[in-house]
Amino acid sequence: MDDPDRKPTSPAPIAGFEFNNPTIISLLYLASYVTGGLTGIIGVVLAFVWRGDPRADWEVSHYQYHINSFWIAIAGTVAGMLLMIVLIGFLLIAAVAILVIVRSVLSLLNAQKHLPMPNPGSWTI
Repeated sequence: MDDPDRKPTSPAPIAGFEFNNPTIISLLYLASYVTGGLTGIIGVVLAFVWRGDPRADWEVSHYQYHINSFWIAIAGTVAGMLLMIVLIGFLLIAAVAILVIVRSVLSLLNAQKHLPMPNPGSWTI
């Protein structure tokens, strides 16, 4: 029986883990800590390719966020290697690694909820 006073409900949220494009890039970045950086390079290439053909508005911010994360990792690693002479480089490399992991996890969580990144152009969290 149809109830005329019944309000329409919104569709049920997606259950489970969704492998959308930003999620794939986040997982590739996280896997780069095991593969020696190879999957990180693949991830940034995919971010550049997929940035030109976004499927949803929220994805655009994720691609810029991932591209910035890659450049943070490169710049921080190079600076850390140069500063290893004075021993501060080890701390810098560890800090950059933690920052990229946090950025990847934040993007992963927002991608699962289909939310845009709040400040995609930022070089911080």
